[in-house]
Order: sequence, then structure tokens, then C-alpha cells
Amino acid sequence: MRVPRLRPKTYRAITFASLVSLAAIVVTGALVRLTDSGLGCSDWPRCNDDKIIDVSSTHAAVEQINRLFTGVVSLAVILAVAGSLIRSPRRKDLTWLSLSLVIGVIGQAVVGGIVVLTHLNPIAVQQHFLLSMVILAAAAVLHRRATLLDGERWVRAVEPGTMRLVWLVAALTALAIVTGTVTTGTGPHSGMHKGEYVRRFGFEISSVARVHSSAVILTVLAALWLVWRVRGRSDRLRLENAISTVLVVALTQGAVGYLQYFNGVPVVLVALHVGFATTLWLSVVYLLVATRSVVAGEQPLPSDEAGELSADVVEV
Repeated sequence: MRVPRLRPKTYRAITFASLVSLAAIVVTGALVRLTDSGLGCSDWPRCNDDKIIDVSSTHAAVEQINRLFTGVVSLAVILAVAGSLIRSPRRKDLTWLSLSLVIGVIGQAVVGGIVVLTHLNPIAVQQHFLLSMVILAAAAVLHRRATLLDGERWVRAVEPGTMRLVWLVAALTALAIVTGTVTTGTGPHSGMHKGEYVRRFGFEISSVARVHSSAVILTVLAALWLVWRVRGRSDRLRLENAISTVLVVALTQGAVGYLQYFNGVPVVLVALHVGFATTLWLSVVYLLVATRSVVAGEQPLPSDEAGELSADVVEV
């Protein structure tokens, strides 16, 4: 019996497809909420009491399409896991990272069910988005590690002071995202249940928006501090592109945020804001990756777990 084996290049393409699909579903999930379609399907995993799939109304169709796209994401993640097992040679780091995506997607399905069954409780919706950010980080790291040649490994390549500042930027970005979900959970785009808008956080929108914008400003200031820190140092060449990307995305994100706030949070701008938030988070993950240097190690044998090569191996 022929045993299929994946070439590293093919597996890298699979991990990239997983990353793109996971990023895309963040935006499609936001569109569900922004079009008041969060309860377009009143049940889970069925759409409603009568049908598993129902596109009889616009809201139901939007929610159903997002659920079906979840199937595409699940397939991409399953391929990432399966690919890590038949990749030649197999690498444990890729297998464990791909398995973390499966755990995350299963967690998302559970949280998604809770969101529906609690009629879009803002806390549940918030956890839905934050879990997406965790899964995206794992997917980004998986893709970058898949680009390493077999036997290569990462080591820290920046000064300790620089590393601390990079972690500060990452922590403040996470804070900005968390406060952003609170702002969203307080704002007007809540969705409807039986003709009435669902429960929101009981905060003043101006207050939480101010806290959120402050977190974004602190993130930008920390990134600028990092730019000042690495000037004239060897760390500059390593981090320059990554820091520039974080700054450009963060400033754009902030501009869109202010624009949507002072224009009554229109759906298009809110969706754009969510997209930039996702992009900002990924840019920070890649900033963390940029602090690592690749060094060669022992080359693993292109064999299976038992150390035996099959004569009937087919590479794809």
C-alpha cells in the first residue's frame, strides 16, 4: 500500500490556507453581528426547530453562510493536522501547533453555540472574538515555523531590553483588542431577538470608547519607543520592517476608529475596523517572530516514527 507523503513546500501552502481562512471568518463573523443576523438561526447546531439549513430570510441566510464557511475553516485545519502527520519528514512542533488549531476551532463551535443559546450575550460574543485572536496567533506561528528548513530552530536574536519592549507592544495590543470588544459590546450593533435588541454591556459608550482609544494610543507610543530604542543598534535591521508594519496598521486602525465613532458607527466602517484589528494582531505576532533568528540544528531523518522507510512512499 502506498503511503502518501507531503513535501514541506506543499505543507507550507496548507498552513497558509488555514491562516487565511481563520482570518477571513473573523470578518464574516463580524458581518453576522453588524447585519443583526446573529440570531438569524435561533438554534444550534440546527438553524431552527424545523430545518438544519435555512436561507428563507436574509438574516438566516447570512448566519447560515457564516456557519457553512466554518466548515471550510474546519477542513483547512483538519488538512493542517493531517498534513503534519504525513509530511516528510514529520516534525513534532508542526503537529502540536496544528492540533492547537483543532482545539481552538472546537472551542469556537462550543462558544458559538453558547452565543446563540444565550441570545447574543455580550460576554459570550466577546469570548468568541478573543478566542479567534488566540487561534490566529497559533496559525501564524504554525505557518512561520513551517517555513523553517528541517533541522532549523529559532533562537532569540535581540537584546533583552528590546525583547521587553516588544512584549510591551504585544501586551498593549492585546489590551486594545480586549477594550475594543467591550466597546463593541456596549455599542449599537447588537443583533435582535424576537424583534428586540439584545442585551448590551451597561457602560457609557463614550467612556469605554475613551478607554479603548487610550489603549491604542499607548500601543502606538510603545511602538515608537521601540523605534527609538533600536536606532543605531543591530536590532534595527532585524525589526525595522515589522515595527513599521505595526505602526502603519495601528495608526490606520486608530483613524478608522475615530472616523466610525464620530459618524455614528456605520456598518462598513465597523467591519473595516474589525479587519484592521485582526491585521494589527497578526502584525504584532510577526513582530514577536522577527525577534528570533534561525540557526541550523541536527537534520532529522526522512523516516516515519518507527524509523523505517517504505519503498512505496508517494510525495505530493
